[in-house]
Amino acid sequence: MTNVQYEECIKACLDCLEACNTCFSSCLKETDIDMMRECIILDRECADICILAITAMQTESRNMKEICTLCALICRSCAEECAKHNHEHCQKCAEACRKCAEACEKMV
Repeated sequence: MTNVQYEECIKACLDCLEACNTCFSSCLKETDIDMMRECIILDRECADICILAITAMQTESRNMKEICTLCALICRSCAEECAKHNHEHCQKCAEACRKCAEACEKMV
């Protein structure tokens, strides 16, 4: 791995974390919150795994590849769910999640 790969993946994870937190907060303010339930759950899971992936890369964890693999999987699930909703915050989150998944996949 090159330093550039680490930096790009960490940045993608940070961007995804921010997008998921924004989406999470915005989804809670939607009128039909029940319709947003799965999106809210995945936003939280995705934000949490992004934090773990960032830490794993920064500390050169021996489990970094497995964590990045899981991060990519959860990011793809979150992107798929967010893409179903027409809200701007969901669409931005879906895009950030896709980019993060791609970056994490390059780490394995």
